[in-house]
Amino acid sequence: MTGHVLVLGGARSGKTAFAEQLAIRSGKKPAYLATAEALDAEMRDRVASHKAGRGDRFTTIEEPLALSDALMAAAKKHDVILVDCLTLWITNLLVANEDVSKAVSELGATLVQLKSAHVIMVSNEVGLGIVPDNAMARTFRDLAGSAHQRLAEICEEVHFIVAGLPMTLKGATGREPRIHEA
Repeated sequence: MTGHVLVLGGARSGKTAFAEQLAIRSGKKPAYLATAEALDAEMRDRVASHKAGRGDRFTTIEEPLALSDALMAAAKKHDVILVDCLTLWITNLLVANEDVSKAVSELGATLVQLKSAHVIMVSNEVGLGIVPDNAMARTFRDLAGSAHQRLAEICEEVHFIVAGLPMTLKGATGREPRIHEA
């Protein structure tokens, strides 16, 4: 694999499973950079389930805010870094009153200069539904959409996952892993 990859999809669409398979097939020492914060019991259960599902195939790194710094540090030891997920990272930035646009620009600059590792980023496509009824949700949707556009420009490959099926929007075709083995 060359270049970086953006994997988009809705909730429970299979995007993380697809990204994990890409990472495993692409590197010898993959890292899983998790942006989630387990702030309640339900999220703690989700995080534990994800970790158990990955087993020892990945080194897990947890970083909810300083994504660019974490990528640069992880690239020193890992040839592939899976970031899951950008929409949780954007949420974390909003809650921390950070400048999301500035952080996305910094991430873009980091990706452009990062040549020692392939980065596979997972994110929820949240702009396909109805217009949210409150200002905060609309701001989040707009920021996520802008981030996806900026990162899709930089990435060599962009995939959209629907019902467990990958659609290649940009880049290589014909070698996407199957999400569910028969």
